[in-house]
Amino acid sequence: MSSFWTLSIVCGLMLRVSYGALNTHYGAPRTTVPYQMGTKLFKEEGIFNYSTMLLREDLGVLLLGAREAVYALDIDDVSVRKAVVYWRVTEDKQKECTYKGKHAETFVNGQLRLEGKQEEGKGKCPFDPFQRYSSLMIGSDLYSATSINFLGSEPVVLRSSDLSLRTEFKSSWLSEPHFVYMDFVGESFESPDGDDDKVYMFFSENAMEYDFYSKVAVSRVARVCKGDMGGQRTLQRKWTTFLKARLDCSLPEPSLPPIVQDVFLLENEDWRKSVFYAVFTPQSGSSQVSAVCAFRVSDIRHIFNKGKFKTPVAVETSHVKWVMFTGEVPVPRPGACINTVSRQMGMNRSLDLPDKTLQFIRDRPLMEEAVGPLTGGPLLVTSGALLTRVVVDSVIGLDGRRHAVMFIGTENGYIQKAVNYAGEMFIIEEIQLCEKPVPISTLRLSSSKGQLYAGSELGVVQMPLSNCSRYDSCADCILSRDPYCVWDFTPKLCSSVHTSTAIQSLEEGDTMPCPKPDPVVAENFLLVTENNIQLPCQPHSNLAQVMWRLSEQTLHSSSKYHIYSGGLLLLSASDSDAGLYSCDSVELISGRAYNRTVAVYRLHLHSGSEAAGSTTPIYEVTNSVQSPNTAGPGGSDMQDPPSPENQSDPGKVTRLEVAVASLSLLCLFLMGLLLWIWTQGRARECFKLAKRPGESKAKRQSAEYIHIQNRTSEINLQGAEHRAVDFKRNGEQNISTLEGLGFIYDESEI
Repeated sequence: MSSFWTLSIVCGLMLRVSYGALNTHYGAPRTTVPYQMGTKLFKEEGIFNYSTMLLREDLGVLLLGAREAVYALDIDDVSVRKAVVYWRVTEDKQKECTYKGKHAETFVNGQLRLEGKQEEGKGKCPFDPFQRYSSLMIGSDLYSATSINFLGSEPVVLRSSDLSLRTEFKSSWLSEPHFVYMDFVGESFESPDGDDDKVYMFFSENAMEYDFYSKVAVSRVARVCKGDMGGQRTLQRKWTTFLKARLDCSLPEPSLPPIVQDVFLLENEDWRKSVFYAVFTPQSGSSQVSAVCAFRVSDIRHIFNKGKFKTPVAVETSHVKWVMFTGEVPVPRPGACINTVSRQMGMNRSLDLPDKTLQFIRDRPLMEEAVGPLTGGPLLVTSGALLTRVVVDSVIGLDGRRHAVMFIGTENGYIQKAVNYAGEMFIIEEIQLCEKPVPISTLRLSSSKGQLYAGSELGVVQMPLSNCSRYDSCADCILSRDPYCVWDFTPKLCSSVHTSTAIQSLEEGDTMPCPKPDPVVAENFLLVTENNIQLPCQPHSNLAQVMWRLSEQTLHSSSKYHIYSGGLLLLSASDSDAGLYSCDSVELISGRAYNRTVAVYRLHLHSGSEAAGSTTPIYEVTNSVQSPNTAGPGGSDMQDPPSPENQSDPGKVTRLEVAVASLSLLCLFLMGLLLWIWTQGRARECFKLAKRPGESKAKRQSAEYIHIQNRTSEINLQGAEHRAVDFKRNGEQNISTLEGLGFIYDESEI
């Protein structure tokens, strides 16, 4: 019976995972813009890895760092190079690199050119150009998170200033980290408790709190205080405010914790409402699911200021196990900045902190609670090409409301533009920036210029944040739901300029105020019997589904008609197939179905009065917006279009539904089989209990012999002397005396 319950639990878990995958909403772009020639692009022959960018809007330049070169590009047109400094590696340095066990082609000489003088680059940038790191300039102080040695085995968070500080070389502080981002938050502004400004950093590292047989990486957020000066005796020239916590951004598929790849801080006038947007990808290479999660600064701050700590304890089964600290926390609070509480205790600098507080934070820098996303889960989940980078712009719509628009780079050279409307994540478009499918490695955004800059291995591309001229009709402009674009009735075009005659519908996508569209021209086709006829039709967006009608009757895929994404295939045409065919593109927007007729064909038999292939505007069709249950044209019921995640790949969803159904039937069959076996066993047990209690004993006592299968002898169990009688040898009895054996009356004596 235990097997039955075990199988029930396993089947339940498997079905839950299967149905969860079926119901997961994977974002799909509404439109796809292919690569266009004439894009503003910069690259130089023989130079690669355009991976570092610094926008200087005050100087009108984009500083670009590539392998062995630094460029100053025009911020309005990156194809215009203003200046360049080549930074060649000498042959002697390449040989020295080879002697140290590195490949010469990946060597970086570790020097930074700051203010016209050379400075030591150790601890400020990695030796390996392909190793992730992050850095930040605050005034004249450089904050960097990288490795400090040639082999990359000593990670450090370093402040290079008159009073330099760094992290401890302990795995409890940093365990093989991969740094991705660092930014400044001015939390001292209007702080009620006199708090200090913070520097936040995001990275992934090997988890020390999980007891697995192999290393498991987790995503972290850490912070230090700007005014930190280190300790007097304990943590001398080390951070006294370094705290870290795990980032939680769960993917819909069951997997190991996802890994943070990039972060962007969308600042608010009130720093408490500032939000970090982070891209996460799975640890396993078998999954192609990515996510974007948002974390509010105030939530991160609360965990660091009020949360519980983790502490290491020694256990028998492993060397160290990290558990929640339940003891008394020293005062002032370990890891806290110098604030009003510490000042009231006479501690105006971190140098004044007691050793008890410093020893506590030295041994326990990890928080117990993880930082959860702002919305309780991912803002956006996509399947396919993994996401790589993210930047966010804040846009005010025509209604005066502010919207956060995300620009997300992918591993195949696309930029996805997405925005959240009333809890619904909507991907406006995806734009192919790179002619070849190369990962987007760097993204920078200029709101004042309205430009986006994307760097990759092969070059830098510039694109506008919006291209409203791409929408040539009122319906297209409104349905794009692009917060940058409005439809202006005066010039009759889609524009980014807000005027009194403009309209916009971001959440609803309501096209009712739009003027009546032009009539659709019907195209005449000659019907040749017994031939296959193909009628092309392209939906107006990736989220739309085509619906075909013949003389106001809805068509479905059958042995006669084959409906696919590119049109309708009419098989073995006959005279009865002549008539008027119309193709509608149906898109579901905020619970309403938008219906647009995109193609009309008239199939007719050969007639002398009509010429095949001619087109005449004989069929006028207007666009309409219907609720999901509204009847279609001609009174026929129009089926609801599938949801966007189903529209992106209908075959995939169908296969998944079949797999879930098959798994359900298999589980039910196995459970039924086990139940049948169990009931049969119970029936035999009841039958045995119905027999007389003494029947078995009487049979054993009256039996002359006990027959043992596959044996050639029988054992006589009579008397104190036991004999083995062998009847195999031609009827002769071979009797041998078995001395010293006693009769076993009870199995418990064995």
